[in-house]
Amino acid sequence: MFDIRMSERGEILLSGRCDASQAEKAEQFFSGVTDSRVVDFRDLEYISSAGLSVLLATQKRLNESGDSLKLKNLNEYIRDVFRYAGFDTVFEIE
Repeated sequence: MFDIRMSERGEILLSGRCDASQAEKAEQFFSGVTDSRVVDFRDLEYISSAGLSVLLATQKRLNESGDSLKLKNLNEYIRDVFRYAGFDTVFEIE
């Protein structure tokens, strides 16, 4: 199960497993993001390459207007995935 929602503070909250079967859901949500946002990974257990692709496309689109995604609360596994993919240089990670 994968869930994505906006908190009252305007942070994007991810939970569950973002795999290829959930990438379209993530893409639909992130297509509506038009300014800088914090993405909280606290409750996300897993992210696949399809999920990474959605985040990367969103980051590139936002960068064109001077905005960006800032990522926080990545677990050790997801932090390693970002590092191995070289995304730790593309995103600001807390």
